[in-house]
Amino acid sequence: MRKLLIALVLGVSSLAALAQTKPMVKDLGAELPTSAAYIGNSFFYYNNGMPGHVGSLINADKSGLKYRNVMITMGGSGFDWHDVESYFRPNAISRYSFDAANNVVFNKLDKLFDAAVLMDCSQCPLHPQLKGIFTEYAKKNSDTVRKFGTKPVFFMSWAYQDKPEMTAQLSEAYTKAGNDNGALVIPAGLAFARSIAQKPELNLYVADKRHPTLAGTYLAACTTYAALYKRSPIGNTYTAGLDAATAAHLQNVAWETVQDYFKP
Repeated sequence: MRKLLIALVLGVSSLAALAQTKPMVKDLGAELPTSAAYIGNSFFYYNNGMPGHVGSLINADKSGLKYRNVMITMGGSGFDWHDVESYFRPNAISRYSFDAANNVVFNKLDKLFDAAVLMDCSQCPLHPQLKGIFTEYAKKNSDTVRKFGTKPVFFMSWAYQDKPEMTAQLSEAYTKAGNDNGALVIPAGLAFARSIAQKPELNLYVADKRHPTLAGTYLAACTTYAALYKRSPIGNTYTAGLDAATAAHLQNVAWETVQDYFKP
């Protein structure tokens, strides 16, 4: 009975995905991003920062790709909370960093960021009083980062644990915003829904039913890695300390989600 129920859920999810808008932007082009600013809220900074887990996945894949990230976050923030242009001011963000021996290193950068990964508040794209701001600032922030030679990327957040209907709504909102602004979308919310359908006993949420457990953050990182770099995380040796079976499940879910989302 349980297998049948899961199969039915997956079938309904697939039909819903077919009925929704499909993404027009499939990748970031031939040159893979070596630097990214993650501009958002606590969904990014939980569990020691999702962007750092992306970096660990890159380091573990032995590709030799250099990766630098900056996490610019405010708890509860939406698109309109961030003064995105100020993040590109000279001699400020990323002017210096710390090496493996904790020495200060002054950076000489040709370009501040290759990509800016932008996330609105978890309800803002759907809220009757805030969804107009989501649309307005999706364009404004995309235009801003492009002025500095940076590619905008939207991070599709996930449904609350007790509001699964948010999945399709957020997917539609972010995909449409991505198409309207020529931006790549990372389908993290769809990955959460797929994992829950396949393995409901694996908890992706902390007690507040919206923030991620370590497993949730790892799934988001694997999905981000797969979407940005078009590489499969399956078999990656970096597991964020999760047991091998859980990490393998989340790696598979991330790759399946990205392939399904971007297919014609």
